[in-house]
Amino acid sequence: MRHVVVAADKFKGSLTAAEVAAHVAAGLRRARPGLRVLEVPMADGGEGTVDAALAAGGRERRVAVTGPLGEPVTARYALLDDADHGPTAVLEMALASGLALTPADDGAARDSSSIGTGQLVADALDAGARRVVLGVGGSASTDGGAGMLAALGVRLLDDAGAPLPGGGDALRRLARVDLSGLDPRLADTELVLAADVENPLLGPDGAAAVYGPQKGADEAAVADLEAGLARWVEALVEAGAATAREIAAARGAGAAGGVGFGALLLGATRRRGVDVVLDLTGFDDAVAGAALVVTGEGSLDEQSLFGKTPVGVAAAAARAGVPTVAVAGRSPLPAEELARHGIAGRYVLSDIEPDVAVSIAEAGRLLETLAEAIAEDHLQPDRQDALR
Repeated sequence: MRHVVVAADKFKGSLTAAEVAAHVAAGLRRARPGLRVLEVPMADGGEGTVDAALAAGGRERRVAVTGPLGEPVTARYALLDDADHGPTAVLEMALASGLALTPADDGAARDSSSIGTGQLVADALDAGARRVVLGVGGSASTDGGAGMLAALGVRLLDDAGAPLPGGGDALRRLARVDLSGLDPRLADTELVLAADVENPLLGPDGAAAVYGPQKGADEAAVADLEAGLARWVEALVEAGAATAREIAAARGAGAAGGVGFGALLLGATRRRGVDVVLDLTGFDDAVAGAALVVTGEGSLDEQSLFGKTPVGVAAAAARAGVPTVAVAGRSPLPAEELARHGIAGRYVLSDIEPDVAVSIAEAGRLLETLAEAIAEDHLQPDRQDALR
């Protein structure tokens, strides 16, 4: 019997990716009793990536870390036994060093650190991980990954030889970097930076200029953060990291306030977030022989066309020769545009429930109704030979 794969992202503010998959599967099975449906909750490397790894069989690990402004935070990540890569840890930066953990104001933009993210990496190494997937996005810090590297043994010192406080603004006072204490286990660890952002670390398209204002930085703070990042790069070169300038100019170095730079400095490979999650969840195995893939996310819009879950899933399904349709809460995109990106049809909550509040509150029920329509349109009884 051929099957259907449901591989959708969350409906933010309404349903998790796992809940979306469960409701779509319920509607499909109600319309076509006996249909085999594989539920593969998805994410794009940001929020929900740990949940996707847990749904794929990962084990949850919780750890106390230092939050962006020094407060204690309990973060979590997933540990997977990966046959191809060995023990793998899947981390979300936002859970340890995220903007949601701080006020979006000038002081927080200047002082927030990525130290908690480094502590998550260190804990993953302690837990036996030999591959670390770092999902970035929603970061509070603009410190070039300095806090992350400090948690992994790098020392950042001021003129007096004292440890520098955290935060991107403090980097302007950075006198010397000592790389000798960097955790040696990193040399034998595969690092994957799951990031769609292609900005460099410095300049008008860099981390401070583009993303600093989103974190509350005013014009003066942006200039100070830029100066701090520039000093961080030069101090690394002085410490023997000869390629730091080239890495700072690389695509993705500006991701997550420069945590991308820190990860690349450690030898990370940058990949699109959705591609990383497709691999983690075993999507290629799930889609083999399928009759249809159902993907989607809360808002299927212009941003969805640039590395987000629906388009990434549709591309992977197309490689397997399987058609894809999408569900969404809303979607202003014309059907022709979606078709050009491999999505053969869309089913939108707002089409059957125009009241946004009701749509959010009853998204599960409405998704089941849409799933029944998908079954009627794409899994017709006269085509059930494809499902037997």
